[in-house]
Amino acid sequence: QVRLVESGGGVVQAGASLRLSCAASERTFSSYAMGWFRQAPGKEREFVAAISRSGINPEYAGSVKGRFIIFRDNSKNTLYLQANNLKPEDTAVYYCAADPSRYYSGSAPTHYAHWGQGTQVTVSS
Repeated sequence: QVRLVESGGGVVQAGASLRLSCAASERTFSSYAMGWFRQAPGKEREFVAAISRSGINPEYAGSVKGRFIIFRDNSKNTLYLQANNLKPEDTAVYYCAADPSRYYSGSAPTHYAHWGQGTQVTVSS
C-alpha cells in the first residue's frame, strides 16, 4: 500500500506563494492518478486539483484555477501543488490522494484509495 506524506504548508500573508509536496513511498508512483483536496474548519473536504498518471490533463477547481498548478515528477515519486496569490479562503488542511485504478481520477474523492495525513496552510489577510 502506498504511503503519502505531504509537506510545504505554513502560515503566509495574502498574496504569497507556497509549494506543497506529496512524497510517495512506492517506485510505482507513475501508475497512480493523483489529486489534491483540502478541508477548512467546519467544512467538507473539497477538490482542488487532479492530474493523470503521465502528468498531463490537469484539472482545477474553479476557486483555484489560474492561481494553483498541479504537477508531478515521477522520477522522484513526488506530486506538487504550486499555490500562488494565496487568499484567506485558501486556509485549510491540504491532502494528497492516490488512485491505483484509473489513468485519471478527477474530482471525486471516492475514486482515491490512498490519502496522506495533510499539511496545514494558513493565509492571513
